[in-house]
Amino acid sequence: MITLIIEDEKPAARLLQRKLEKLDVTVETMLHSVEESVQWFENNPHPDLIFLDIQLSDGLSFEIFEKIDIKSAIIFTTAYDEYALKAFKLNSIDYLLKPIDEDDLETAVSKFKTRLPKAAAESSNLHLDFEQIRQMLSNPFEKSYKKRFTVKIGQHLKVITTEEIECFFSENKGTYIHTYDNRDYLIDSTLEILEQELDKKDFFRVSRKFIVPLKAIKEIQVYTNSRLKVILPTYKEDEVIVSREKVQDFKTWLG
Repeated sequence: MITLIIEDEKPAARLLQRKLEKLDVTVETMLHSVEESVQWFENNPHPDLIFLDIQLSDGLSFEIFEKIDIKSAIIFTTAYDEYALKAFKLNSIDYLLKPIDEDDLETAVSKFKTRLPKAAAESSNLHLDFEQIRQMLSNPFEKSYKKRFTVKIGQHLKVITTEEIECFFSENKGTYIHTYDNRDYLIDSTLEILEQELDKKDFFRVSRKFIVPLKAIKEIQVYTNSRLKVILPTYKEDEVIVSREKVQDFKTWLG
């Protein structure tokens, strides 16, 4: 079975690839934009199955269908809620809400495998109302971002809102919230998942170790090797460095 991932975020694509490998599904190619995808489809045999993100770096993934007659079965991966998904719940299309649950992923793959003989035929009948989908996805109220986290403290649960969070960081294979009152809380998540759950206009992953909110940035200093150093109000355990490959995107995010 030839499988393709079209996903805006490279870390999210790699995370999905690892989950698929656990299901003995090998991903042949990973693409990240409409333009890149169109070029690939023009020059390669179409795969059996595509895991397709909706919002790519240069537009909606549905624009690919306007330029290429896709012959593959499709499973959409999206952070949009079920209301927005009603625009394309048809034929052989399935969808997975981000962050992708491994059990849901296994169910979707199993469903595809049982329908493999007729999947290609069904996909050829795919007709999407692009304008309706654009209108639904352009409404910011249709997409919800994570606003609070529940952490366990002994025998008690504590709710922490994003307004209280100074940064997220990973350490010793764990992921933590650091709050403005200079306390750390272990959470059951990863930075890759958090990237999908948090509002990108407010949070930025500066490196493999840190995600920082815009409002928590106290100062930015020039650092070695064309990098930047972010100063936060209370976090002092380690230097928060913007990795060199993210510096330009970070500057753009800052505005």
